[in-house]
Amino acid sequence: MGYVDVAGAGFVLPDGRELFADVSFRVGEGAKVALVGPNGAGKTTLLRLVAGDLPTQTGSIARAGGLGVMRQFIGMIGDDRTLADLALSLVEPPLRAAGERLAAAAAALDETERTQLAYANALSHWGEVGGYDVEVLFDTVAVAILDKPWEQVRNRPVRTLSGGQQKRFALDLLLRGRDEVLLLDEPDNFLDVPGKRWLEQRLRESSKSVLFVSHDRELLAQTADRVVAVEGGGAWTHPGGFASWHEARVNRHEKLEENRRRWDEEHQKLRELMFMYKQKAAYNSDMASRYQSAQTRLRKFEEIGPPPLPPKEQSLRMNLRGGRTGKRAVICEQLELVNLTFPFDLEIWYGDRVAVLGANGTGKSHFLRLLAAGGSDPDAENKPVDGAPLAYVAHDGVARLGARVRPGHFSQTHDRPELLERTLVEILWRGDDHRSGMDRAGAMKALNRYELAGQGDQRFGTLSGGQQARFLVLMLELSGATLLLLDEPTDNLDLASAEALEEGLRQFEGTVIAVTHDRWFTRSFDRFVLFQGDNEVVETPEPVWDVR
Repeated sequence: MGYVDVAGAGFVLPDGRELFADVSFRVGEGAKVALVGPNGAGKTTLLRLVAGDLPTQTGSIARAGGLGVMRQFIGMIGDDRTLADLALSLVEPPLRAAGERLAAAAAALDETERTQLAYANALSHWGEVGGYDVEVLFDTVAVAILDKPWEQVRNRPVRTLSGGQQKRFALDLLLRGRDEVLLLDEPDNFLDVPGKRWLEQRLRESSKSVLFVSHDRELLAQTADRVVAVEGGGAWTHPGGFASWHEARVNRHEKLEENRRRWDEEHQKLRELMFMYKQKAAYNSDMASRYQSAQTRLRKFEEIGPPPLPPKEQSLRMNLRGGRTGKRAVICEQLELVNLTFPFDLEIWYGDRVAVLGANGTGKSHFLRLLAAGGSDPDAENKPVDGAPLAYVAHDGVARLGARVRPGHFSQTHDRPELLERTLVEILWRGDDHRSGMDRAGAMKALNRYELAGQGDQRFGTLSGGQQARFLVLMLELSGATLLLLDEPTDNLDLASAEALEEGLRQFEGTVIAVTHDRWFTRSFDRFVLFQGDNEVVETPEPVWDVR
C-alpha cells in the first residue's frame, strides 16, 4: 500500500513572497485526504511538490507506492495531443518513456534496416516493461468510458472529447492502474452530476491512498475522511470528514485567539513587572538584581514569540448590481440547437434564477453562448458585455432577449486569450465598450473586494483558476450586465468565494441563468430547466440529476 508523508514543507514564490511554511501531514494507506483552502493559498503547489514537479525547498516529502497524478488542465485539452498521448502521460515513468520511444520509432519507420531495427528494439523494450499489460488497461478504460475498443480511439485527438469525457478517461485509468497513491487536482471539474456520483463511489471503493483538491462541497462531504486546510501561510489537519470540518475550524480559530489573548496578557504583566523593578532600582540598589531577572524573563518570553493568530477570514463582497429590464428577459420559440435538442419553448422573466441542468454534451453551454451573442438576431441591440468572442451556435427557431437586457457571459474554461498577458490593474484601467476605465486607486479598491489586491500587478494568465474566476465575476459586476449567463461558475471557486457568489446573486437586480453540476449551488435557484439525453428540453419543479 502507498502513503505520502509531508514534513515541514515550505515554498517561496519567485518574487520572494512566502506561500506557505512548515506544512506537515500524512496520507496514510487507503486514506482519502482533501486539500481545502482559499484560492491561491498553495494547494496546487503542494500537489506539485508531492508529485515531484517542483523541487522541495524546505522540509521533506516521502512517498511509497507508485504515484499517479491527474493535473488540473485535463478537461481543457485543446491541442493536438491524442488519446494515446494522454494515456501515456498517466502511467508510470518507465512505461511512459518506453511508449514515447516506441511512438518515435514507429513514426520514423521506413524501409531501411536501421529504422526497422530501432522499431524492433523499441517494441521489445515496450513488452519488457509491461506495455502489453497496460494496453489491456487502456482498452478496458476506452470501452468503459467511450464504448469503443482502444485500437479505434488511440489516435483520436483529445480535443474532440468533451471535458467530462477527458476527466472520466483519466480518472478511470488512474483508479484501475497500478499506482497505489493518487494525486487529483480538482477531479470533479467538467463532470456532470452522474459523473460526480460515479467518482464518489469509485473513490469510496478504492483501496488506493488519494490526496485531492476539490471545491465541490457535496463531493467533499461524500468522500473525504480527513481534511488538510491550507490557509494563513500554513496548514492544519482535521482528522474527521468535511461534515465536521467547519465546526472544527471555528473551534480551532477560537482556541488560537484564546491562546494569543493569554500570551498578550502575560506579556503585558511581564513588561509591567520589569518597568516596576526598573523604577525601584533607580533609587534602591537592592532591586537591581530583581530588575535584571525581570528583564531576562521578558526577553526569553519574547524570544519564544507569540502563538499564531487564526488566519484572516476571507471577506469577499461581490456587488452584482444589474438593473431593471422588461418583464420578459428571454423568449425562446421553437428553438432547436442543431444536433443537440429538439425544438422547445421557454420564457424567462425578469428576476428569475434559472439553473440549467443535464448531462455533459446535451447543449447547455451552447444555449448560454447563443443567448450571450444576443440570441438568434445578429443585429439585436443587446450585445454581450464581457468582450469575449463567441462562436456561432447553429440553431433554428427564435431566441430573443427582452428590452434593456444586456447579457454578461461567464465561460467555464475562462477562455479569454486577450487578457492572458495583461495585468489585472491594466485590464481595469483600460476598460472596454461596456465598462469604464478606472485609475489605479479605484482598480485596487475593486480588486480588494474580491481579495485580489495582492494580484493587481500579476498577469491574468498566471492566476490560479479560482482567482481567474473571481476576476471574471468582477468584470461582469463592472460591465452593467442585467442578464448573467454563468457556465459552471463555482468550478474553481474556493468555499468562501462560492458562498460570496451565492450572496451576490441573491442581491443582483436582474436575471440569472446558470449551467451547473454543483448540487450545493443549485439549492439557491428557483427554476430548473433540464436538457435531457433524448434531446428534449423540459422544465422540472425540482433539480433532476440522473437523466442522461
